[in-house]
Amino acid sequence: MIILGIILFIVGLVAKLAILQTIGGILVVIGVVLWILGAVGRPVGGRKVWF
Repeated sequence: MIILGIILFIVGLVAKLAILQTIGGILVVIGVVLWILGAVGRPVGGRKVWF
């Protein structure tokens, strides 16, 4: 999710499309939050481990 967000953000910058920049930024923030929650051992979405 983080990688997809970064890609969308960069494409938005290159193509000058604000909607892609916004969606990319949101995906990056959500991805980082979920990554941090998973790293500290807190279950995310009712699961402790995602395979």
